[in-house]
Amino acid sequence: MSTSTPVTTLAPSSSSTLKHICVFCGSKHGVRPGYTDAAHALAQTLVKHKIGLVYGGGTVGLMGEIARGVQSGLGPHAVLGVIPEALASREISSELIGDTKVVKDMHERKAMMARHADGFIAMPGGLGTLEELLEVMTWQQLGFHAKPIGLLNTEGFFDPLLAFFKHCIDEVRISTWCLKHASPYKCMPYGPGSPTTSILS
Repeated sequence: MSTSTPVTTLAPSSSSTLKHICVFCGSKHGVRPGYTDAAHALAQTLVKHKIGLVYGGGTVGLMGEIARGVQSGLGPHAVLGVIPEALASREISSELIGDTKVVKDMHERKAMMARHADGFIAMPGGLGTLEELLEVMTWQQLGFHAKPIGLLNTEGFFDPLLAFFKHCIDEVRISTWCLKHASPYKCMPYGPGSPTTSILS
């Protein structure tokens, strides 16, 4: 059973300007059922707001759950998946979801996902998810884009990451941007019957 947890919005946003959201998440379901519940809930939220999905192109794990949910509600045209050739055999185990682009490498994948997205949401995932999240955060900090970024902090998954940001600020005096930009924007609870994301509100 999932517990009520916050979604941290790292930049201001307006759902009227969001046509496609890029979701970073795992190719596995994870050990907590709440992660899958959150993927379903986020898919329903995107459908409700008629916002298309840009994602990593896999059909397995949380990636597959959210992509199938958005496709079911908005149709295949609303889902863009981008996957490198080397990962296709590992992360595609069933019929393709939406419009799937197979690209040469990870760099091309991330560039295409960022180009087609009006904002980003990170869900529970592994090193790939974290790398994608940190890259778009870095791009925003450096002024390369002004697209909203959010964390779907299901069951406190990202609490250690937020604590690590604070540790880096304290120990090596990195910019406080990553935490300061979280504080002005509202955090919404995640749980049954609750809004799933403030990035869309």
